[in-house]
Formats: sequence, structure tokens, C-alpha cells
Amino acid sequence: MKKGRDIEVRQIAVFQKNEITEHYIYKNLSTRVRGVKNRRILFQIADDELRHYNVWKTYTQKDVNPSRIKVWFYTLISLVFGFTFGIKLMENAEQNAHDTYSRIPESFKEINGIIRDEEEHEQALLTLLDEERLKYTGSIVLGLNDALVELMGVLAGLTFALQNTALVALTAAITGVAAALSMAASGYLSTKSDPAGKNPLVAALYTGIAYIITVLLLITPYLFLSDLYICLGLSFLTAVIIIAFFNYYIAVARNLPFKSRFFEMVGLSFTVAALSFLAGYAIRYAFGIVI
Repeated sequence: MKKGRDIEVRQIAVFQKNEITEHYIYKNLSTRVRGVKNRRILFQIADDELRHYNVWKTYTQKDVNPSRIKVWFYTLISLVFGFTFGIKLMENAEQNAHDTYSRIPESFKEINGIIRDEEEHEQALLTLLDEERLKYTGSIVLGLNDALVELMGVLAGLTFALQNTALVALTAAITGVAAALSMAASGYLSTKSDPAGKNPLVAALYTGIAYIITVLLLITPYLFLSDLYICLGLSFLTAVIIIAFFNYYIAVARNLPFKSRFFEMVGLSFTVAALSFLAGYAIRYAFGIVI
């Protein structure tokens, strides 16, 4: 019986460490987010996490240090990718704690209250979604999707048509910059006609920047390597990584499905690339062009 109790206390110590860790994460973020409302909510959640820590402490009878690595990691993630993404990522991981709480014996009376608090946290966090980078997600998607689909097609076609990595990189870069400016202009006009509380200029910037960054990442292999097909393969791999990362970001921040969106985007990009590759092959031999 004593052995079972010792195991329960060790498990409680894990919960205690999680709570004090999350207390410091929320406290750090509460001093960095914009808006009085956002700061107040995060500070309140930080206080709740500290209260949970003290509840568990009554069972362990000892202080537990936070995980400095987790505090650093989630704070950094939130600063780089936005506090909504960072918090949602942490809350998803915290869901495992909810499941474990339900398996603890009923002798720990405070558990139901803690679970209710955690559910309230989740609802409170939904009010934090008014973040600029998420508001302009549609503009980023527009730039990213178009860059991936169009430029993968351009790179595939040029790879076979030109047979020279420097020429492929130069041509793709010129095409990409021109397309980025065109997409930014389109994003500006579409947002201006239906703003929905968004700034058309900001929307255009997000679209254009997303497009240009994608272009630079995709043509990078052609700038440093001489084998055309290795370059094309690396560009494909880069495209998959970009698609995976961005769709994971949106899935976490917006609570949307990941797999279906990911495979749809990959399938579309690669289909266009394959057709463009065949077109480059056909054009090269139809006109007898050798470079």
C-alpha cells in the first residue's frame, strides 16, 4: 500500500513541476504581449498555475523547480512565431496532463477543480486570437501557395529546358520577384475591396514577403550546387518542409486539421511541377534548343 502511495506522490511531483513551469511561461508572456486584456488574461492564468502548484505541494511536502528548458523554449517559440501559436502548442501538450489527472484516485479532492480551471484556461485563450500575424494568415497563404505552386513548376520546367543551374536560378529569381510584386498588388486590391478590418498595405506586404522568402528558399540549391537534378530534388524537399511547417503552424494556432491540408498542398505543387517538367522536355526537343 505504501509503495502505491509513493508512486502516486512521485506522479504528483511531476504535475507540480508542470504547473510551476507553466506559471513562469505565462508570467513571462504576460509581460511581452500587446494589449491590456491579453496581459490580464495571461497573468490570471499564471496565478492559477501557481495555485495548482501549491495544491500539489500539500501532497509532496516539497518545493519543485520549474523546467528551465521548457520555460525558455515556449517563451522563445511565442516571441518568434507569435504568442497564440506558442500558447496553443503548450496547451496541446497540456492535454496529456488532463488525461492523466482523470486516472488519479478520488482521494485527491482538488483534481476536479484543477481540471475545471484548465478548461477555463482553454476558453480564455480563445480570446487571445486577435494577433496581427493570424489576422493576415489568408495573405500569407496566398503568397505561400502561389510561390510554391508556380515556382516549383517554373523550376521543374527550367531545369530540363536550360540545363544550367546558374541560368535556372537567375530566370527563376526574376520570375519570382515579378510574380511576388504582382501577387502583392493583387492582395492589396482584394483586401481594399473587402477589408474585413484589415489594412490593405499590410496584407500586400505579408503576401509579397511570403512569396519572396519562398522563392529564395527554393532557388538556394541552384546557387551552390552544379547537379541540376540534385538541385531540383532539394527544392522539392524544401517545398515539402515549407508546406509541412506552415500547415502545422495553422493547425495549432487555428485548431484546423493538418493532414488533409498538407497532402492537398503537396499534391497540387507536385502535380504542377511534374506537368511543367514534361512541358520543358517537350519544348526543348520541339525547338531543338540546347544550352
